[in-house]
Formats: sequence, C-alpha cells, structure tokens
Amino acid sequence: MSSEIKHPLPPFTSETALQKVQLAEDAWNSKNPEKVSKAYTIDSEWRNRTQFINGREEIVQFLTQKWKKERHYKLKKELWGFKDNRMAVRFEYEFQDEYDKWYRAYGNELWEFDANGLMQKRYASINDLKINENERKLT
Repeated sequence: MSSEIKHPLPPFTSETALQKVQLAEDAWNSKNPEKVSKAYTIDSEWRNRTQFINGREEIVQFLTQKWKKERHYKLKKELWGFKDNRMAVRFEYEFQDEYDKWYRAYGNELWEFDANGLMQKRYASINDLKINENERKLT
C-alpha cells in the first residue's frame, strides 16, 4: 500500500465527494500534468476516449500532449453519484485547437479510489462539439 494520502478519503459522504470533485476540477484547470498526476496511484488505470493509459508516467505524457493541443482549456465537473470508494462525474470543457477553432467536450467519468484517497481507475467517455467563440460559456 502506498504511503501517499490524498484527502478526502473513502468511504465518501456527500460533503467529501463534492470536495473530491472540486479538487479534481481545480487540479485539471491548473494544466499542470505533474500536479494532476499526484491524485492518481502509481499504477492508475485510465481509459480516455479510445486511449488506454497506465501509471503516472503515462498520465503526465498524455496530459502534456493534451494541453499543447487544447489551448485555453477550461473544465467544469459535476458529481452525479457516489458509493463507498466510487464516483460518477459529469463534465464539460472548452478549448481552442491549433487552427483557432473552438470546441466544447462533454463526458462522463467513473472513478475508483484506493484507501488512501488516490484514484486507481478513471474511465472517461467524451464527445466533442464544434462551437463558435461567442458560444463559449466556460470563461
């Protein structure tokens, strides 16, 4: 078991589940791959769209590339449900691509945490929608 601890810890209450979601949103909006990776177990397992990512090292690589391509990234997460050490989260984010086109991505994530509050599994399903700059709502 890891000696790292990331509060709040499971089993979650309504209050601590909402706190965990807000912490995740804040970390991702920092666009700092190293910071984000510290919320996950060393051997964390992800599915992100059609990509399978394993471990912090791959998480950092993935996020570094993501935020090079997705400029002006802004994310909003919403808790949909939780039980014990698991959560379901809805999210949307907006970004501008390298051709200055704007997108809003919608998705759902399933999260599973270890006893130390580190996320050990993250499964994300995501769809992108082209938007005009004047349609942005996450500024």
